[in-house]
Amino acid sequence: MRFTRIAVGVVAACASLPLVASPAVAAPTDTTVVTLNVVGAGLDIEAPETANLGSALPGTALSGSIGTVRVIDQRGSADASWTATVSTTDFETGGGGASERILASEIDYWSGPATEQAGNGTFVPGQLTAADAEPLDTVNPLIAFQHTGGTGVNSAAWAPTLIVNIPASAVVGTYTGTVTHSVA
Repeated sequence: MRFTRIAVGVVAACASLPLVASPAVAAPTDTTVVTLNVVGAGLDIEAPETANLGSALPGTALSGSIGTVRVIDQRGSADASWTATVSTTDFETGGGGASERILASEIDYWSGPATEQAGNGTFVPGQLTAADAEPLDTVNPLIAFQHTGGTGVNSAAWAPTLIVNIPASAVVGTYTGTVTHSVA
């Protein structure tokens, strides 16, 4: 029976030994390549549909804001530069004779400073103050506002002022013209 005692003793001795953990096996891994598209939405300009500058006598100057003009650049470009320009038609009343027309060259424009701006880069008004006002033209647009450099999206708004130099020969009436802002 000696054999039985040794076997029981070995089993008892093994039971008192601490359990040794087997080495951990790493969990399987896998990778996923993720892509996405950043898209641009374009370059746009908004201007008021109408503006009324009020009333004045022949031979005087009439000054007034035409409302807020805004450029929204959502192109997301590496170079987010743009230039906004402005031009006008002649202002006319009645039959359009010489005394019933205020020429575009008699209408001065000044952008003033930005009233809103967002994004990086440099925002530059075309004409910062009334002293910088320039005559409009029917053919050659005037720079109204610029954005240079920067990346991604940006926007700027300004409230331009028109100074209408009414000729002394102008006849009484409601004069209408079209001011056009463009951006590229």
